[in-house]
Amino acid sequence: MKLRWSNILLAGMAIVATLLATGYWYVFIAGAPQLDPPQVEKNTGLSFELKTFNSKAMGEVRQYGLILPPDYAKNLKKRYPVIFLLHGGHGDARAYQDKAAVTSVLHDLYKSDKLPYSIVITPDGNDKRGTSPFWDSDYYDGPNGKVGTLIGSELVKIVKSRYRTLNEPQFWAMGGQSSGGWGAFNIGLRHLNNFNIFFSSSGYFTDISGTANSPQDFIEKIPVAERKRIRAYLDAGEQDKEFLTSTQQFHQTLDKLGIANEFHAFPGGHGIVGADVGWNYWHKHLADQLTYVGKQFKQASAQKN
Repeated sequence: MKLRWSNILLAGMAIVATLLATGYWYVFIAGAPQLDPPQVEKNTGLSFELKTFNSKAMGEVRQYGLILPPDYAKNLKKRYPVIFLLHGGHGDARAYQDKAAVTSVLHDLYKSDKLPYSIVITPDGNDKRGTSPFWDSDYYDGPNGKVGTLIGSELVKIVKSRYRTLNEPQFWAMGGQSSGGWGAFNIGLRHLNNFNIFFSSSGYFTDISGTANSPQDFIEKIPVAERKRIRAYLDAGEQDKEFLTSTQQFHQTLDKLGIANEFHAFPGGHGIVGADVGWNYWHKHLADQLTYVGKQFKQASAQKN
């Protein structure tokens, strides 16, 4: 009898050990991947490339992802609007392509004329701590590196020097998912000379680092004349109660300040499996965000001409 219970105990310990090992592999080795991720369409005519540059702000070589418009090599005199996409926690420069199938979204929007051909940049927003499931990227200049300067100023100059961009800020948009949504507003609102269009998907607007890096508070300090330049799109999943509440509150602040914005609550939210969950949510609603961006680009173009 004792031998039987000993075998059961050993078997139980083996199962627990297997579960712990599997959990460790899933989170720390595999990076907690989506179990049913969106699929990248083939033959979109778009390619995702990783590029590098020497960053003075971070004191190291940094990466960014690049997706050029399909006619970029054919129309050598044409200049294009620019979109920065910021990843969330435990992401990197490849996240929007590998996890959100961004080239598929762009292909469909270009085909339906909902978004003008654009240069799309996916920065590596990780600070000097690197990427980890234990923390979000610090999207500001702080003790872990000058990520705010890296993205809001330095990378802008790199992109303008390397590619044929429209240089006016009304043709530059920045957005992101989860902490990348916070980062887009936290960085972008400080660089309105570079960016005028912003979007957040399942993001937040009050950061644990304090009011200095909380768009909910910072935006009220922006002069009235500057606020008129801002265009904002916000969405959050109905299952993400905290993110939804934070997004709704920011939307209300934007309304109070007379800042043009659009807010939506959609089914779903953060998670690892489900049609409206995790990267499936962000893939689906990236199309909505970029459709909004496309409207702003078209309006800016009409006013320019």
